[in-house]
Amino acid sequence: MSMSTKLVVVLRSDLELAVAANASAVLGLALGARLENSLGADGKDAQGHLHAGINPHPVPTLAATGEQLRRIKALADERDLTVVGFNEVARGSRTYVDYLDRLAQTEPAQLEYVGLAVFGPKKDVNKLTGRLSLAG
Repeated sequence: MSMSTKLVVVLRSDLELAVAANASAVLGLALGARLENSLGADGKDAQGHLHAGINPHPVPTLAATGEQLRRIKALADERDLTVVGFNEVARGSRTYVDYLDRLAQTEPAQLEYVGLAVFGPKKDVNKLTGRLSLAG
């Protein structure tokens, strides 16, 4: 990642805190596995105890409606940005195999997104998410 790229997480604004935290974790893990340099070096505290490295880049967390999430996903796909979606099909599945089976039977217009992680050129990510407010 460089200064010319940007990463954002966009969560549906009506989520309960535990669901929002879970969605952020799922999205962060999935996107982080796809990006180079998404993990900083391990560090030591003043007593020499080792602390595992974390993502060294800012990750604004924004809020959107379900319809805004669907639109952002479609536009991110059109612009060939890296986008990971977490949806209600995934949330309602007991296993990953169950998720894949259920997803294969779900029309794109029927997907209800819980959240998205979007990465790409800063100007493109800003065009899609610049008007959204911070999640709170």
